[in-house]
Amino acid sequence: MPQRTPHSPLAPWFRLESGPADWQAAPRDRLVHWYSQMLLIRRFEEKLLELEKAGLIHGPAHASIGQEAGAVGAMSVLGAADRINGTHRAHHQVLLKLVNAATPPGFDVLNDAFTPEMDEAIHRFMAEIMGLTPGYCGGRGGSMHMRQAAAGIMGTSAIVGGNPPHAVGYALADKMLGRDQVSVAFFGDGAAQNGASYEAMNIAAAQGLPTIFFIENNLYGVSTRITDITRETRISSRGAMLGIPSIEVDGMDVVAVHNAMAEARRIIASDGGPVVVEALLYRHFHQSGSRKGSDFGYRPLAEEEEWLARDPVTTAAQRLREMGITSAEDLARIDATVTGRVAAAAAQLTETVPGGNALRIPDRLWPDPASHDDGILGDLSELADARVLDHDDMAGVTTERVKFVTAASETLAAAMDRDPRIIVMGEDVHQMRGGVSGFTKGALERWPGRVLPMPIAENGFTGVALGAALNGLRPVVEIMFGDFCFTAADQIAHGVGKVRHMFGSGFPVPLVMRVRVSPHTGYGSQHSTDPAALFGLFPGWRIVSPTTAQDYIGQVNAALRCDDPVVVIEHTEFYQREFDVPAGDRGFIIPFGRAHVVRPGTACTVLATSVMVASAVKMAEETGIDAEVIDLRNLDHHGIDWDTIGASVERTGRVIIAEQTARSMSMGAIWADGIQSRFFDSLDHEILRVTGGLAAPTVSAVLNRAALGSAADIREALLRITGN
Repeated sequence: MPQRTPHSPLAPWFRLESGPADWQAAPRDRLVHWYSQMLLIRRFEEKLLELEKAGLIHGPAHASIGQEAGAVGAMSVLGAADRINGTHRAHHQVLLKLVNAATPPGFDVLNDAFTPEMDEAIHRFMAEIMGLTPGYCGGRGGSMHMRQAAAGIMGTSAIVGGNPPHAVGYALADKMLGRDQVSVAFFGDGAAQNGASYEAMNIAAAQGLPTIFFIENNLYGVSTRITDITRETRISSRGAMLGIPSIEVDGMDVVAVHNAMAEARRIIASDGGPVVVEALLYRHFHQSGSRKGSDFGYRPLAEEEEWLARDPVTTAAQRLREMGITSAEDLARIDATVTGRVAAAAAQLTETVPGGNALRIPDRLWPDPASHDDGILGDLSELADARVLDHDDMAGVTTERVKFVTAASETLAAAMDRDPRIIVMGEDVHQMRGGVSGFTKGALERWPGRVLPMPIAENGFTGVALGAALNGLRPVVEIMFGDFCFTAADQIAHGVGKVRHMFGSGFPVPLVMRVRVSPHTGYGSQHSTDPAALFGLFPGWRIVSPTTAQDYIGQVNAALRCDDPVVVIEHTEFYQREFDVPAGDRGFIIPFGRAHVVRPGTACTVLATSVMVASAVKMAEETGIDAEVIDLRNLDHHGIDWDTIGASVERTGRVIIAEQTARSMSMGAIWADGIQSRFFDSLDHEILRVTGGLAAPTVSAVLNRAALGSAADIREALLRITGN
């Protein structure tokens, strides 16, 4: 018979029990303080539910009533400089982090009044949930999207599983910049089943990052019980299997949670991290609003009553009285204090309807509708002092001939020499003398510790990169094939693409994503897509597409200095081609928003991207048609050079838009619409678009070529638009 050898997790996995002795051992003033914090959360949430019933909250109100002990216990070991994020249900964590950051040392709720700063925290957070201008994000974030970096709240995410990678990124930045802090990702049992959470925990473990994954296991994802969606319901097991020390704790007991978090910090101090803490707790109400889960039939009434008997606020009050720490009068005074501060915040945000008792929001508190699109991207002032060297500036400049990939590698390495905040993340970037294409060769030679290998988990490490960018680093993310952007689409779209605008702007998001496009390599439909249109859907991205080595040097340097997220579309056909570039110069920029007139002409205007630029020039020469060929270079909504395009259209009256990509992934329709709306009176012919077919390329060489726009297609368009 085969012999079985049992295995056990690499990391410790245990339940941390706390009892009456632990309450007796806790400082009495801390117990009173923690109780007041739980009650503050409770009264705040109750007030929000009142406002929701009155129609004064636009959107959901994901109350945390019942889960207060988890938040208070967790925050009890975190300082103002420690970073946190959360999910759609994060009122309790956010409120407490805000108030704690404003609370003076030694504050005694029984004898001290709330400071103006503490009141402001309550007021501004409530305003944010109500979507009002005084809110921390100007009302753009609301209940589910909250950021206040000064208090260590780096940004909550309403996407289930979206936030753990960001917390890993905060921790990565802290570790690489030599800062002694921890980062905490708060999420639930539902998010623990999500791939991004797993990816984040794995990356944190592999890199040894000071991260606490705090899982609020309240047994239900909306209305689905945990037993319906996973066999192993002990969620902390996810950490143990990844080599992460993991702790299970009673999340209804504030002292127990405090002890678990203190143990997590001790482990991080000793081993570097990460740690998983699973708090077993219960939300008293439905997913959103003030009705119970039993009202909808998915939770047994008996189960709700069982957990209600363990309510963290009422049981803590009972313990404080039994221990002789507080009297009934003390508890009433605490309640009056916190209830009063919450009521005062609400009073600043509402008014009584004239002639009635109903409440309304004063008009002065609403954001200006005209500001809707403000702050999507920055103003590029960070590039004001950078040295510009574009094609028109090359008179008298000595050049050298180099391969595209060599210029790219040298540019990245030189940028890393200048800026210690630049790191590189991606699959295989640390191997094969520069990754799969050689782009990291120079970086590896000079800064191997800043070239970080990532697992095959694009969504996870893109989210980590975003977190790192929000906390002081300038990550460069390499995506091996353009199609793999779709596995990272959550972070590309909901994370990077929206983060600045939805949190009220005013902060940098310096992330560069390098995307390889390989349509003619025979890799088939899942490795051949140009994903520029994906990024174009989300205006929080700048998109550049260099077609020469000089363009690459200048545009990548601009991207690496820019405080906005930038995606660099790299066509692999350029990699081994040689180009003339300024000799020994890898430090100049080419500003965003500049198109390049590659070939002047009068017969028609060809707006081309990537490899279609050279094809358009070639076809103009072969046909003898005096076409003006413009390399767009910048493909996003903010970067289209309408001045250059408009001047050309006024001369030619005819426009061809040439993209190699599949028509279904083309951005040409957007540009055509912009041309028609701006320059319609100058047009003498319909706008022609050259693209591939509807389907992605397939493996067969013949079908591969047929699926993509080609030089022959440009030739046909030139002849048609000029009547030849």
